[in-house]
Amino acid sequence: MNPIQTQKKDIRNRLLGQRDLIPHLMKMTYDQRICHFLWELMERMGHQTVHTYLPMGSEIDIFPFIGKCLQHKKTIIAPQTLPGRRFNNLELTSLQDVELGIFGTMHPAGNRVFEGSYDLIVLPGLACDAEKYRVGYGGGYYDTFLADWPEAHKVGVFYPFQQIEKVPREPHDMPLDDLLIGRDGSIVFS
Repeated sequence: MNPIQTQKKDIRNRLLGQRDLIPHLMKMTYDQRICHFLWELMERMGHQTVHTYLPMGSEIDIFPFIGKCLQHKKTIIAPQTLPGRRFNNLELTSLQDVELGIFGTMHPAGNRVFEGSYDLIVLPGLACDAEKYRVGYGGGYYDTFLADWPEAHKVGVFYPFQQIEKVPREPHDMPLDDLLIGRDGSIVFS
């Protein structure tokens, strides 16, 4: 493991533990606000096709946002994690139509592979910085995926304590277009 990978691993361990301890009411408040801001972004930019994670564990719960998108007939795509840093990108038609995958992930059931393009990509993460780089779980899945979609609007969602001074970077790391970060009881869009 090189020094940058070691730094990222330390950040992951520290912030994952901190995220797991966020008080329930505070988490709910931030999650609701982030869902609201994601929807406003969708509406303002006219996005119709969204690639998004399906929350697991203590990740930001964006299921209300996903549900609203489905109600408004937006196309929702979620990844199925495959070996070799690859996603099988599947269309989600219902929040009840999901199944468990590897690493505790969930993905749409039915294997409806999506072959189109994305307007918006919503990403989770464990840390971010002001230059819009993120630290994920360490598999490199999203960096590989984002490299194929330079035109899509890429937004990461984070709790306030997840913003750090500088994310250690490797050549394959991809910056996001925007971050939604809870801060001081509100959401900062950068």
